[in-house]
Amino acid sequence: MPAHEQVDRWGDESAVAALPGRRLSELAEQAVRCTADCCGASSMVSEAGAERPAAVTHPDLAGLVGVQLRSGDGPIPDALERGEPVDSADLLYDERWPQYRAVALDSGVRSSVTLPFRRSGLTVTLSLYSFRPGTLENASHGPVHALGEFAASCLVRDRSYRAALTELDHLGTALRSRPVVDQACGIVMHVLGCDADAAFGVLRRISQGTNRKLADVASGVVSRRGRGLERDLAALMN
Repeated sequence: MPAHEQVDRWGDESAVAALPGRRLSELAEQAVRCTADCCGASSMVSEAGAERPAAVTHPDLAGLVGVQLRSGDGPIPDALERGEPVDSADLLYDERWPQYRAVALDSGVRSSVTLPFRRSGLTVTLSLYSFRPGTLENASHGPVHALGEFAASCLVRDRSYRAALTELDHLGTALRSRPVVDQACGIVMHVLGCDADAAFGVLRRISQGTNRKLADVASGVVSRRGRGLERDLAALMN
């Protein structure tokens, strides 16, 4: 698929396309297609306090990612720390990252390069692998670099999009619960002879004290029309 068509497809705002795993899979697959002598790729997104979704183009490569995350040692951790590409021209003679090296050589991988792409507190790493030594030196330039930069931008946009949807959902829930909360406030005002702010404060204290949603507390007050609650409500005014 031409690069511009891939860019257009990544611009899709559908729920499926916005999933990090889908973005990462597309990045890894396209990187392999546009890199000579590349036998596979993996991609991962990292941000503070969040899980690290990853994707691989072949199941055998999952072990290469996993051993680095478990040991904290390898091209991916180094690229995340340094913020620049980390490569190994020939893992047969490269004595860095012994656990990663062992798994790579066992899988037939002789060389690799990991590229980091940072955006707004988020880092995407793209790792390319080859069965041959010395074949990935120029992989950090050209199409792969452009794909990584664009994928990182898409993932940041997706994060903002999901956050906006969550905020809208919370707002919708609040708007739907507003009538019953207002009705409950009216009942509390009638029972206690207080103003609207004091009535809302009573409902909020009940919600916090019972670890129940404010809307659920309000529904309970409305369903009972305040009957039998006079003493408890009055106690919360003090």
